[in-house]
Amino acid sequence: MKIAVIGTGSIGAAYARALAEAKLEVVIGARDPAKAAALAQEIGAQAEGGGIAAAFKLADTAILALPYGAVAGALAEAGELTGKVLVDVSNPVSEDFKDLTVGLTTSAAEQTQAAAPAARVVKAFNTVFAALVPLQARQGGALQVFVAGDDDDATAQVRKLAQALGFIAVDAGPLRNSRFLEPVGMMNIQFGFFLGAGPTTAPSWAHVS
Repeated sequence: MKIAVIGTGSIGAAYARALAEAKLEVVIGARDPAKAAALAQEIGAQAEGGGIAAAFKLADTAILALPYGAVAGALAEAGELTGKVLVDVSNPVSEDFKDLTVGLTTSAAEQTQAAAPAARVVKAFNTVFAALVPLQARQGGALQVFVAGDDDDATAQVRKLAQALGFIAVDAGPLRNSRFLEPVGMMNIQFGFFLGAGPTTAPSWAHVS
């Protein structure tokens, strides 16, 4: 299975490297194809890089490793998205990282679905900092990834992908539950950058029987 990673920032680079380390084929897409190609060359034989449209075309599943404000522009360049699984990892945060700009009655993930109605959008990975994406950074314990979406097959694929990267995949219900997951991501940012926990903190839910 070939996975597209859209974006070459810290999150995009982290997932591209982690996917390659998990022996999955990766195609990296960026508005600047040279940046995508350079990252792919650094990663090695498991990866290739180029423009956004090319990356979407080559993969059936794409991780949108972009700030919320950049997602709409990437989708506008994407080309045909019918049936593709789009994994929204964003949190719609303000420039100072202290507030959510979307919430309560909708979510970033639902806005992405509205912008790409023929695709299957799944919310996942939005509560994991880039520093915790590499498997070696999580040797002290497994982290949960909350997966929300309206398409059963798409959410199953994303849970399987999360497991391939060494995470515990948790079914978080329909896509509208992104309205709750994104505030959890925002609170994680508060812990990580404003309350002294640092970028190696992540939320989890205990299942008590």
